[in-house]
Formats: sequence, structure tokens, C-alpha cells
Amino acid sequence: MSDTIYDPSLDPGDMRAAVRAFPDHLAVGWERGAAVDGFDLDASAFDGIVLCGMGGSAIGGDLVRGIVEPTSPLPFLVNRGYALPGWVGEKTLVVASSYSGGTEETLAAFADAKARGARRLAITSGGTLAGIAEADGLDVVTIPGGLQPRAALGYSLGVVLRLARKLGLAELSDAEFATALASARDRAEANDVDDADTPARALAAQFDGMLPVIYTGVGLLESVGMRWRTQIHENAKHPAVGNVLPEMDHNEIMGFEAAPAALASVMHVVALRDADDHGQVAKRFDATRDLVAPGIGGWTELRSEGTSRLDRALSLVQLGDAASFWLAMVKGVDPTPVETIQSLKKTLA
Repeated sequence: MSDTIYDPSLDPGDMRAAVRAFPDHLAVGWERGAAVDGFDLDASAFDGIVLCGMGGSAIGGDLVRGIVEPTSPLPFLVNRGYALPGWVGEKTLVVASSYSGGTEETLAAFADAKARGARRLAITSGGTLAGIAEADGLDVVTIPGGLQPRAALGYSLGVVLRLARKLGLAELSDAEFATALASARDRAEANDVDDADTPARALAAQFDGMLPVIYTGVGLLESVGMRWRTQIHENAKHPAVGNVLPEMDHNEIMGFEAAPAALASVMHVVALRDADDHGQVAKRFDATRDLVAPGIGGWTELRSEGTSRLDRALSLVQLGDAASFWLAMVKGVDPTPVETIQSLKKTLA
């Protein structure tokens, strides 16, 4: 008897192929991102970097921010909104990342950057943002279109990594990137195996009928936790929540003390852990697990794998992406469309 659960009729947009192709997209993004080496960008001229984006177009910036945080000489902010912080001015580099080129929040923030005289740069596949960049004579990196923005993470991530290297936010050699890319290719194939023993599929089975609660430490994996939640939301049409340690130990942990039994029984915590977690955060994970796990539906701990910060972050990004896809298959839903989001956009138009 076959153990496979993949149903092509549930995946007409071939999200499975998009998840599997993440390393290919990353390689293309890295290649397209080489354009920044020819841009007139001097880190010493900037007082900070702001990447404006939403959803799948912003998460690449979040991941890079976590990767470069320990070494970056400049503050790096990911701005999800219509306006920029008050400190942004002529010495700030503002990067607009919109896969479609039509994200209203990003376009509004980019217009705000223009009004303040900030240095501007665009990452997009086309649309209105590409037109603005051309009209204003701005530097732009064009990435391939045709995907859901969340499925195009590899493209934008590769570009932002090249930008971070150009600005000296972190040392990322071609060899280090090549190693991370090779590991990503191996993981993509492993996560795609349609078998109950495949870790991504096993996670999906654990999440079915449950409320995934994703915890990370601050720093490298914080944005990875966000990626897990949003991929579960969009691909599996399934709720997921999360927080970061140590903050959750100062408030959220009390929510488990007298949680309704019906809620506690369906909560499944996934603790994403990394070798660079602060020593006290590592102790907090253990202590929090001992206090919380006995009263809830499940607790799973996963550790990042790899040598570099990029490699380790990608190891868990890819696992979460694949788990969200397999959860869609378990639930019998099409992972590609986001009809409620589209309905909301029409309402707001």
C-alpha cells in the first residue's frame, strides 16, 4: 500500500515544485544581485538601511537582518507600513522590495523616502515600482516574475545578501555562499520525499488539527519563526502563532497556567533552536519546556544545521516551507491561492 499523500489535483499551481526550487531561485537571486557591485553605494555615506516590503517580499530582508546583526556597522530595519520612521533622511538608504511591483504600503513608503531625499534602490519583477525606478533614474535589481511572492523568497534573499556584502554588513564569501547553496539543494530533495518518515511530512501530520506555536530565540532565528507562521497561514490555510525568548518568559508563559483545556490540548509548540542562541536563552528553552510541555498537546524541538549563519537559517526555513506544503496536502487544500487576501485587497481598493 502506497504511503504517498501528494495529490496533483490539489496543487494545480505546483507549489510543490516552487518549494523544491528554492535553491535554484536563491542561485538566480545571487546572480542577479551581482548588479549591486556596480552601484555607487558607499556604506560610510549612510546612517542606516531601511528595507520596505510586505509579506513574502519583506522576509528576505528579515532573514538577512538576522544573519548580519552581530557584525553590521549600520542599523538595518525592515519597514512594514505606509510611512517611514522619523529618523530616515538624506543619509539613509531605502530599499523597496516588492515582487509584484504594486504593493501599496511599499510604494507609499518609497514615496515618503523620495520626499525626505533618501537614497533609494528597488528590487522587483516589474510593475509600478519598476516604472518609478526608471522614471526617477534609480538603481534597480530585476528578478524573475511568475510566482506567488512567498514562493519567490530565494530571488529576493539572494539579492539582499549581495547588497549586504556590498555594504560591508557581513563577510560572505563566494565559497561560503556556495556551501550554503549546496546544502540547500540537498535539503530541498530530502524535504520533497513523499513518505511518512520525511521530517517535513511528519511535522505536517503533527500539526493537523493542532495550533502550531513557534518559538525562537532573539536574533538569527527570529525571522525564521515568522516565516514558519506565515507559510503555515498561506500554504495550509491554518492558524499558527509564536513568540521569542526571553520575552515570552516575561508574560506569555503565564497564559499556559490556566488555559482552557480544549485550547491547551491542541497547542503544539515547535522550539527552533540555534547554536548561537545566548546561553541564558538556551537555559530558558529547557526550563520553559519543562514547565509548559506537560500541559499542552505537544512540544517539538528542532535545531538548525550548518556551519555558517546563512546555512543554519536556511536549514529551518526550508523545513518550515516544506512542512507547510505537506500540511496543505494532509488537509486537502490547494496551497497556492490566497483568496481571502485578494478579497481584502478588492474591498480596500
